[in-house]
Amino acid sequence: MAKDALTLAWLDMRRRRFATAIKRLEAKKDIYEENFEYYLTLGIACLYVGDIGAASSYFQLARRIKLTDTRLLLGQAAIFLRRGDTARALQYYLEIKENDPLNKTADSAMEFIRVHGNYDTICRWVDTGRIEQFYPPLGSNPDRIVAFGITGAAFILGIIFTFIFFPRGQQFTGPRADLTKLELSSEEKSDAKEKDLSTQSYAFVLSNKEINKRYNNALQYFQNHRDNAAQIEVNMILNSDASVAVKKKARMLMGYFEIPDFDTITDVPSYADVAASPLVYLDCWVNWGGKISNAITYEDGSYTCDLLVGDENLSKYEGTVRVRFTADPGVDAGKPVRILGKIVLEDGTVSLAGRAVYKSVYK
Repeated sequence: MAKDALTLAWLDMRRRRFATAIKRLEAKKDIYEENFEYYLTLGIACLYVGDIGAASSYFQLARRIKLTDTRLLLGQAAIFLRRGDTARALQYYLEIKENDPLNKTADSAMEFIRVHGNYDTICRWVDTGRIEQFYPPLGSNPDRIVAFGITGAAFILGIIFTFIFFPRGQQFTGPRADLTKLELSSEEKSDAKEKDLSTQSYAFVLSNKEINKRYNNALQYFQNHRDNAAQIEVNMILNSDASVAVKKKARMLMGYFEIPDFDTITDVPSYADVAASPLVYLDCWVNWGGKISNAITYEDGSYTCDLLVGDENLSKYEGTVRVRFTADPGVDAGKPVRILGKIVLEDGTVSLAGRAVYKSVYK
Protein backbone atom coordinates (compact mmCIF):
# COMPACT_ATOMS: atom_id res chain seq x y z
CA MET A 1 0.00 0.00 0.00
CA ALA A 2 1.32 3.42 -0.95
CA LYS A 3 2.21 5.69 1.98
CA ASP A 4 1.48 9.40 2.16
CA ALA A 5 4.25 12.00 2.21
CA LEU A 6 3.88 12.72 5.94
CA THR A 7 4.29 9.07 6.88
CA LEU A 8 7.29 8.69 4.59
CA ALA A 9 8.82 11.93 5.91
CA TRP A 10 8.59 10.70 9.51
CA LEU A 11 10.26 7.46 8.47
CA ASP A 12 13.02 9.51 6.82
CA MET A 13 13.44 11.51 10.02
CA ARG A 14 13.59 8.43 12.24
CA ARG A 15 16.42 7.28 9.96
CA ARG A 16 18.00 10.73 10.44
CA ARG A 17 17.59 11.59 6.76
CA PHE A 18 16.31 15.08 7.43
CA ALA A 19 17.21 16.65 4.09
CA THR A 20 15.27 13.89 2.32
CA ALA A 21 12.26 14.52 4.56
CA ILE A 22 12.34 18.26 3.89
CA LYS A 23 12.62 17.77 0.13
CA ARG A 24 9.77 15.24 0.17
CA LEU A 25 7.46 17.54 2.13
CA GLU A 26 8.25 20.73 0.25
CA ALA A 27 7.20 18.96 -2.96
CA LYS A 28 3.72 18.52 -1.41
CA LYS A 29 3.27 22.10 -0.26
CA ASP A 30 0.09 22.71 -2.25
CA ILE A 31 -1.58 19.55 -0.93
CA TYR A 32 -0.88 20.12 2.77
CA GLU A 33 -1.55 23.84 3.05
CA GLU A 34 -2.95 24.70 6.52
CA ASN A 35 -2.21 21.15 7.76
CA PHE A 36 -0.84 21.12 11.33
CA GLU A 37 1.16 17.89 11.02
CA TYR A 38 2.72 19.11 7.80
CA TYR A 39 4.00 22.36 9.34
CA LEU A 40 5.09 20.61 12.53
CA THR A 41 7.01 17.88 10.70
CA LEU A 42 8.80 20.37 8.48
CA GLY A 43 9.67 22.50 11.50
CA ILE A 44 11.17 19.55 13.36
CA ALA A 45 13.17 18.44 10.31
CA CYS A 46 14.55 21.96 9.84
CA LEU A 47 15.41 22.14 13.54
CA TYR A 48 17.50 18.98 13.32
CA VAL A 49 19.43 20.21 10.27
CA GLY A 50 20.14 23.52 12.02
CA ASP A 51 17.95 25.75 9.85
CA ILE A 52 16.52 27.59 12.84
CA GLY A 53 14.90 30.37 10.83
CA ALA A 54 12.85 27.93 8.75
CA ALA A 55 12.03 25.83 11.80
CA SER A 56 10.72 28.88 13.65
CA SER A 57 8.56 29.90 10.68
CA TYR A 58 7.00 26.44 10.33
CA PHE A 59 6.38 26.21 14.07
CA GLN A 60 4.59 29.57 13.97
CA LEU A 61 2.36 28.34 11.14
CA ALA A 62 1.60 25.19 13.13
CA ARG A 63 0.85 27.23 16.25
CA ARG A 64 -1.85 29.15 14.39
CA ILE A 65 -3.70 25.85 14.05
CA LYS A 66 -2.98 24.16 17.40
CA LEU A 67 -1.46 25.73 20.52
CA THR A 68 -0.82 22.99 23.06
CA ASP A 69 0.77 20.12 21.12
CA THR A 70 3.74 18.83 23.15
CA ARG A 71 5.96 18.25 20.13
CA LEU A 72 5.38 21.80 18.95
CA LEU A 73 6.14 23.26 22.39
CA LEU A 74 9.33 21.19 22.63
CA GLY A 75 10.46 22.46 19.25
CA GLN A 76 9.82 26.10 20.12
CA ALA A 77 11.44 25.70 23.54
CA ALA A 78 14.52 24.21 21.88
CA ILE A 79 14.87 27.26 19.63
CA PHE A 80 14.87 29.62 22.61
CA LEU A 81 17.27 27.33 24.48
CA ARG A 82 19.69 27.33 21.53
CA ARG A 83 19.65 31.14 21.59
CA GLY A 84 20.42 31.23 25.31
CA ASP A 85 16.99 32.66 26.15
CA THR A 86 16.47 30.25 29.04
CA ALA A 87 13.65 32.29 30.57
CA ARG A 88 11.48 31.91 27.46
CA ALA A 89 12.47 28.26 27.11
CA LEU A 90 11.39 27.59 30.70
CA GLN A 91 7.99 29.10 30.01
CA TYR A 92 7.43 26.55 27.26
CA TYR A 93 8.73 23.67 29.38
CA LEU A 94 6.40 24.62 32.22
CA GLU A 95 3.49 24.69 29.77
CA ILE A 96 4.51 21.22 28.57
CA LYS A 97 4.55 19.96 32.17
CA GLU A 98 1.03 21.29 32.72
CA ASN A 99 -0.26 19.30 29.76
CA ASP A 100 2.10 16.32 30.04
CA PRO A 101 3.43 16.02 33.64
CA LEU A 102 5.54 12.94 32.88
CA ASN A 103 7.35 14.37 29.85
CA LYS A 104 10.99 13.30 30.27
CA THR A 105 12.40 15.63 27.60
CA ALA A 106 11.02 18.68 29.42
CA ASP A 107 12.36 17.36 32.73
CA SER A 108 15.84 16.87 31.27
CA ALA A 109 15.86 20.30 29.64
CA MET A 110 14.78 22.05 32.84
CA GLU A 111 17.48 20.22 34.79
CA PHE A 112 20.05 21.24 32.17
CA ILE A 113 18.99 24.88 32.47
CA ARG A 114 19.22 24.68 36.26
CA VAL A 115 22.69 23.14 36.30
CA HIS A 116 24.35 24.29 33.07
CA GLY A 117 22.14 27.08 31.78
CA ASN A 118 24.86 29.61 31.02
CA TYR A 119 25.37 30.89 27.49
CA ASP A 120 28.90 29.48 27.05
CA THR A 121 27.77 25.95 27.91
CA ILE A 122 24.72 26.24 25.67
CA CYS A 123 26.95 27.30 22.77
CA ARG A 124 29.16 24.27 23.31
CA TRP A 125 26.16 21.94 23.41
CA VAL A 126 24.83 23.45 20.19
CA ASP A 127 28.26 23.10 18.58
CA THR A 128 28.66 19.44 19.61
CA GLY A 129 25.08 18.49 18.78
CA ARG A 130 24.28 17.45 22.36
CA ILE A 131 21.46 20.01 22.41
CA GLU A 132 19.47 17.66 20.16
CA GLN A 133 18.50 15.55 23.18
CA PHE A 134 16.04 18.33 24.02
CA TYR A 135 14.46 18.39 20.54
CA PRO A 136 11.11 16.68 19.87
CA PRO A 137 11.91 12.93 20.02
CA LEU A 138 11.97 11.02 16.75
CA GLY A 139 11.74 7.48 18.05
CA SER A 140 14.09 4.60 17.39
CA ASN A 141 16.04 4.46 14.15
CA PRO A 142 14.71 1.34 12.34
CA ASP A 143 18.02 0.88 10.54
CA ARG A 144 19.86 0.70 13.87
CA ILE A 145 17.27 -1.72 15.27
CA VAL A 146 17.95 -4.09 12.37
CA ALA A 147 21.69 -3.66 12.83
CA PHE A 148 21.43 -4.34 16.56
CA GLY A 149 19.29 -7.38 15.85
CA ILE A 150 21.94 -8.81 13.53
CA THR A 151 24.68 -7.94 16.00
CA GLY A 152 22.72 -9.51 18.84
CA ALA A 153 22.20 -12.74 16.89
CA ALA A 154 25.90 -12.85 16.06
CA PHE A 155 26.74 -12.23 19.72
CA ILE A 156 24.55 -15.12 20.86
CA LEU A 157 26.10 -17.42 18.29
CA GLY A 158 29.50 -16.28 19.46
CA ILE A 159 28.66 -17.23 23.05
CA ILE A 160 27.48 -20.66 21.90
CA PHE A 161 30.67 -21.28 19.96
CA THR A 162 32.72 -20.01 22.89
CA PHE A 163 31.21 -22.60 25.20
CA ILE A 164 31.77 -25.28 22.57
CA PHE A 165 35.35 -24.47 21.65
CA PHE A 166 36.53 -22.84 24.90
CA PRO A 167 34.90 -24.99 27.61
CA ARG A 168 37.32 -23.84 30.30
CA GLY A 169 36.18 -20.25 29.92
CA GLN A 170 39.28 -18.72 28.39
CA GLN A 171 38.88 -14.96 28.10
CA PHE A 172 39.74 -12.87 25.13
CA THR A 173 39.38 -9.20 24.31
CA GLY A 174 38.14 -7.81 21.05
CA PRO A 175 36.79 -4.59 19.60
CA ARG A 176 34.20 -2.81 21.73
CA ALA A 177 32.07 -1.80 18.78
CA ASP A 178 32.18 -1.81 15.01
CA LEU A 179 33.19 1.76 14.18
CA THR A 180 33.68 1.17 10.48
CA LYS A 181 31.09 3.83 9.67
CA LEU A 182 33.10 6.35 11.69
CA GLU A 183 36.32 5.84 9.76
CA LEU A 184 37.26 8.82 7.61
CA SER A 185 36.73 8.50 3.89
CA SER A 186 39.60 9.21 1.53
CA GLU A 187 38.03 12.59 0.72
CA GLU A 188 37.65 13.46 4.42
CA LYS A 189 41.27 12.49 5.04
CA SER A 190 42.59 14.64 2.20
CA ASP A 191 40.38 17.62 3.12
CA ALA A 192 40.56 17.30 6.92
CA LYS A 193 41.06 21.04 7.48
CA GLU A 194 38.39 23.73 7.32
CA LYS A 195 39.02 25.70 4.14
CA ASP A 196 37.62 29.08 5.23
CA LEU A 197 39.45 30.14 8.40
CA SER A 198 38.27 33.75 8.30
CA THR A 199 34.87 33.23 9.92
CA GLN A 200 36.05 32.22 13.40
CA SER A 201 39.10 31.63 15.56
CA TYR A 202 40.30 28.24 16.77
CA ALA A 203 42.03 27.19 19.97
CA PHE A 204 44.23 24.79 18.01
CA VAL A 205 45.48 25.04 14.43
CA LEU A 206 46.42 21.59 13.16
CA SER A 207 47.85 20.31 9.92
CA ASN A 208 45.95 17.86 7.74
CA LYS A 209 48.27 15.10 8.93
CA GLU A 210 47.80 16.00 12.60
CA ILE A 211 44.00 15.94 12.32
CA ASN A 212 44.04 12.50 10.72
CA LYS A 213 46.50 11.21 13.32
CA ARG A 214 44.46 12.49 16.25
CA TYR A 215 41.24 11.07 14.84
CA ASN A 216 42.82 7.65 14.26
CA ASN A 217 44.30 7.80 17.78
CA ALA A 218 40.83 8.45 19.19
CA LEU A 219 39.41 5.38 17.43
CA GLN A 220 42.28 3.23 18.67
CA TYR A 221 42.08 4.53 22.25
CA PHE A 222 38.37 3.73 22.27
CA GLN A 223 38.97 0.14 21.18
CA ASN A 224 41.61 -0.15 23.93
CA HIS A 225 39.06 0.96 26.57
CA ARG A 226 40.85 4.28 27.09
CA ASP A 227 37.89 6.65 26.73
CA ASN A 228 39.59 9.58 28.50
CA ALA A 229 42.49 9.43 26.06
CA ALA A 230 40.03 9.24 23.17
CA GLN A 231 38.06 12.19 24.60
CA ILE A 232 41.21 14.32 24.69
CA GLU A 233 41.87 13.63 21.00
CA VAL A 234 38.23 14.43 20.19
CA ASN A 235 38.44 17.71 22.13
CA MET A 236 41.57 18.72 20.22
CA ILE A 237 39.72 18.11 16.97
CA LEU A 238 36.51 19.90 18.01
CA ASN A 239 38.43 22.99 19.09
CA SER A 240 40.65 23.05 16.02
CA ASP A 241 40.35 24.04 12.39
CA ALA A 242 39.29 20.51 11.43
CA SER A 243 36.58 20.25 8.78
CA VAL A 244 32.90 20.00 9.63
CA ALA A 245 32.82 16.40 8.38
CA VAL A 246 35.66 15.32 10.68
CA LYS A 247 34.14 17.12 13.66
CA LYS A 248 30.78 15.48 13.02
CA LYS A 249 32.31 12.00 13.17
CA ALA A 250 34.32 12.95 16.25
CA ARG A 251 31.07 13.96 18.00
CA MET A 252 29.47 10.69 16.95
CA LEU A 253 32.40 8.80 18.49
CA MET A 254 31.69 10.49 21.83
CA GLY A 255 28.32 8.76 21.87
CA TYR A 256 30.12 5.42 22.31
CA PHE A 257 32.13 6.46 25.37
CA GLU A 258 31.14 4.76 28.61
CA ILE A 259 30.80 6.07 32.16
CA PRO A 260 33.70 4.60 34.16
CA ASP A 261 33.83 3.57 37.80
CA PHE A 262 36.70 3.75 40.29
CA ASP A 263 38.07 0.43 39.03
CA THR A 264 37.83 1.03 35.29
CA ILE A 265 38.82 4.68 34.89
CA THR A 266 42.10 5.25 33.02
CA ASP A 267 44.26 8.16 31.81
CA VAL A 268 43.08 10.44 34.63
CA PRO A 269 44.34 14.00 34.08
CA SER A 270 45.79 15.94 37.00
CA TYR A 271 44.17 19.05 38.42
CA ALA A 272 47.07 21.13 37.12
CA ASP A 273 46.65 19.80 33.58
CA VAL A 274 42.92 20.52 33.56
CA ALA A 275 43.35 24.00 35.03
CA ALA A 276 45.95 24.83 32.38
CA SER A 277 43.93 23.54 29.39
CA PRO A 278 40.24 23.00 30.29
CA LEU A 279 39.10 22.69 26.67
CA VAL A 280 41.43 19.74 26.16
CA TYR A 281 39.95 17.80 29.08
CA LEU A 282 36.28 18.76 28.88
CA ASP A 283 33.98 15.71 29.39
CA CYS A 284 36.88 13.60 30.67
CA TRP A 285 36.37 11.68 33.91
CA VAL A 286 38.54 12.10 37.01
CA ASN A 287 38.75 10.46 40.44
CA TRP A 288 40.34 13.25 42.42
CA GLY A 289 40.90 13.00 46.17
CA GLY A 290 41.10 15.55 48.95
CA LYS A 291 38.68 17.15 51.39
CA ILE A 292 35.41 19.01 50.94
CA SER A 293 34.16 22.36 52.20
CA ASN A 294 31.18 24.68 51.66
CA ALA A 295 28.79 21.74 51.22
CA ILE A 296 25.17 22.69 50.48
CA THR A 297 22.13 20.45 50.08
CA TYR A 298 19.29 22.20 48.22
CA GLU A 299 15.53 21.78 48.57
CA ASP A 300 15.34 19.65 45.42
CA GLY A 301 17.88 17.22 46.93
CA SER A 302 20.85 18.31 44.81
CA TYR A 303 24.19 18.84 46.50
CA THR A 304 27.23 21.01 45.84
CA CYS A 305 30.57 21.35 47.54
CA ASP A 306 34.11 22.55 47.00
CA LEU A 307 36.68 19.76 46.64
CA LEU A 308 40.11 20.75 47.93
CA VAL A 309 42.17 18.56 45.64
CA GLY A 310 45.21 16.93 47.20
CA ASP A 311 46.29 14.12 49.49
CA GLU A 312 44.47 13.09 52.68
CA ASN A 313 46.09 15.73 54.86
CA LEU A 314 46.29 18.36 52.08
CA SER A 315 50.04 18.53 52.54
CA LYS A 316 50.06 18.54 48.73
CA TYR A 317 47.22 20.93 47.90
CA GLU A 318 46.64 21.27 44.14
CA GLY A 319 43.59 23.53 43.91
CA THR A 320 39.85 23.79 44.49
CA VAL A 321 37.07 22.66 42.18
CA ARG A 322 33.29 22.95 42.52
CA VAL A 323 31.39 19.65 42.48
CA ARG A 324 27.68 19.15 41.87
CA PHE A 325 25.67 15.99 42.56
CA THR A 326 22.02 15.51 41.60
CA ALA A 327 21.46 13.97 45.06
CA ASP A 328 23.23 14.26 48.41
CA PRO A 329 25.98 11.56 48.39
CA GLY A 330 26.13 11.52 52.19
CA VAL A 331 29.77 12.52 52.51
CA ASP A 332 31.34 13.00 55.95
CA ALA A 333 32.90 16.44 55.61
CA GLY A 334 35.47 15.65 58.28
CA LYS A 335 37.08 12.76 56.39
CA PRO A 336 39.20 12.52 53.25
CA VAL A 337 37.19 11.93 50.09
CA ARG A 338 37.69 10.65 46.56
CA ILE A 339 35.15 11.77 44.00
CA LEU A 340 34.44 10.33 40.55
CA GLY A 341 33.14 13.09 38.30
CA LYS A 342 33.08 14.47 34.77
CA ILE A 343 34.84 17.70 33.89
CA VAL A 344 32.38 20.41 32.87
CA LEU A 345 32.41 24.19 32.57
CA GLU A 346 30.02 26.30 34.65
CA ASP A 347 30.15 30.01 33.91
CA GLY A 348 33.49 29.41 32.24
CA THR A 349 34.96 27.76 35.35
CA VAL A 350 36.11 24.15 35.58
CA SER A 351 33.69 22.09 37.70
CA LEU A 352 32.84 18.44 38.23
CA ALA A 353 29.52 16.74 37.59
CA GLY A 354 29.72 14.27 40.47
CA ARG A 355 29.00 10.62 39.76
CA ALA A 356 30.14 8.65 42.82
CA VAL A 357 32.10 8.86 46.05
CA TYR A 358 34.66 6.26 47.04
CA LYS A 359 33.02 4.17 49.74
CA SER A 360 35.94 4.36 52.14
CA VAL A 361 34.62 7.85 52.88
CA TYR A 362 31.72 6.27 54.75
CA LYS A 363 33.90 4.28 57.16
